[in-house]
Amino acid sequence: MIDELLDGSGTLSAAAEGAVRDAAAAEVVPRWRRLATHEVLEKSGPHDLVTVADRAAEAHLTASLTRLLPGSVVVGEESVHADPAVYEALKGDAPVWIVDPVDGTWHFAHGDPGFCMLVALAVRGEVLASWTYAPARDEMAVAVRGHGARLNGTRIRAGAPAPGAVLRVATSHPDYTTADQKAALLALDTEGVHPRPCGSAGLEYLAVARGELDAVAFSWEYAWDHAAGLLLVEEAGGAHATLTGAPFHVAGGNALPFTAARDRATADRVRGLLAGG
Repeated sequence: MIDELLDGSGTLSAAAEGAVRDAAAAEVVPRWRRLATHEVLEKSGPHDLVTVADRAAEAHLTASLTRLLPGSVVVGEESVHADPAVYEALKGDAPVWIVDPVDGTWHFAHGDPGFCMLVALAVRGEVLASWTYAPARDEMAVAVRGHGARLNGTRIRAGAPAPGAVLRVATSHPDYTTADQKAALLALDTEGVHPRPCGSAGLEYLAVARGELDAVAFSWEYAWDHAAGLLLVEEAGGAHATLTGAPFHVAGGNALPFTAARDRATADRVRGLLAGG
């Protein structure tokens, strides 16, 4: 049933896109640049924020997405924060909607347009489709496995970096990693590579998929941050790999850091640097 509906232009893909747009219009956009102080809270620290928009949008998406696909479940950032056991659904047989209601909450809370909403559909650990929506920029990127990646309806392809060009890589901030991960990420600060701290993970993946950024290198593996973007990059012709060279698994257990890049050669080069090669 899912394969029939996700045929590149199927009803489920279109309906899920509509659900994301509806949640944005109802819960996110009206609160952007209008948040009261008490509507922004810290979770683990000043850079890990949650707002009323995050919680309301996730509740909205949970209701609408599970209606679209009976028997499906949601693994969302805020639901897992409330109950970590929810994350185990990624290892089950039920279709899973992976939801980050506001990716780049710090930017959202500070009135910056650098945020997006991320939804992916996975079955038994395989991501089948994804939706990346940046409402402040009016950009909707959709990827369906085997059917390519599109931005506002137009096919996008990452392409390879220009020969000899300095590689632009968005990375996790080294100060928020383990000592080993920090050392791996700092290895990217070398000739021919220009690393910089990442913003919204979803928007960084979109930049890779459209050929505006060469690669990302991340040291955390929460599925809601990566599932949508990794499929988007893949379907745009890119590649990803964990520290051992294995592909990234949304259910976890990955060797970190990992990379996603515009093409396989760039992914291999970045992974080699991360691994000390």
